[in-house]
Amino acid sequence: MGFFDKLKDKLSGEANKETIKQDLDKGLEKSNRSFFDKLSKAVAGKSKVDIEMLDDIEEVLMSSDVSLDTTVKIIDRLEARVAKDKFINTEDLYRLLKSEIHQLLTESNTPSGQGFQIPEVGNKPYVMMIVGVNGVGKTTTIGKLAARYKAQGKKVLLGAGDTFRAAAITQLQVWGDRVEVDVVAKEMGSDPASTAYETVKKGTEGNYDVVLLDTAGRLHNKVGLMNELTKIKRVMQKIGDDYPHDVMLVLDGSTGQNALEQAKQFTAATDVTCLTVTKLDGTAKGGVVVAIADQFRIPIKFIGVGEQVHQLQAFDKSSFIDSLFKE
Repeated sequence: MGFFDKLKDKLSGEANKETIKQDLDKGLEKSNRSFFDKLSKAVAGKSKVDIEMLDDIEEVLMSSDVSLDTTVKIIDRLEARVAKDKFINTEDLYRLLKSEIHQLLTESNTPSGQGFQIPEVGNKPYVMMIVGVNGVGKTTTIGKLAARYKAQGKKVLLGAGDTFRAAAITQLQVWGDRVEVDVVAKEMGSDPASTAYETVKKGTEGNYDVVLLDTAGRLHNKVGLMNELTKIKRVMQKIGDDYPHDVMLVLDGSTGQNALEQAKQFTAATDVTCLTVTKLDGTAKGGVVVAIADQFRIPIKFIGVGEQVHQLQAFDKSSFIDSLFKE
């Protein structure tokens, strides 16, 4: 049995909801332990929620990489509930916190568990351009997505548009071989827009279902980044005026507040339509997911909670919150 055959069996078995939740709980274990321990200490020995306790909770949220702006928003809403209801005990606090965070994710248009469903598009194939700085797990995420879509029976094509690093081209080709999908790759230093054009052209002519295009991960300057990404999109639109259908920004959750800064840079440079947050299993900074969703109002489509292919999960806000607050 080859690599993809074993992988396909794993992905098919992983459809079990209990297994998905177990991976999520384990992946967020560090964030949960840090967040819940701090929260427990903030409410220890107290019978009701008051202003002093809200100050303590504010500190807990900030130290868990929920940003200042998002923390203030959550605390303001909790204060309003306390003022309205007059008496809220500590048992209610967890429920209210979960409710407010769920509401923030809802307001950001973040769906629940829909990530691996390919949307209906006018021009086939569905084309996603993936952006993000070097080291966030961008190319690995593309490989995992390719495996997912291939396991669904889709015809998948990858484009090695990060032509500034030979390692990125090689890495994508290795993923292509592993999961048995085609890759369009040119030599290092070639024009990334040319690679994008050839990839989409082949995707259209070859009746592919999905095209995933890698891009360079340099944050050299906003003007250069904007020009490069704009050029790539423009050449794609010579083939279909709605290409790409999605621009996905990949962020490294373990970098905490730095991930927010990267999101600012890329959303200023191009029209980001969805997000993936990786490496949440190696950090206690899971709260940054809430801050990213709230501040940018861009749907989080996937999260990475482990190195295995099946541990790239479609983001489900309810499951995420339950794991973050798990006692």
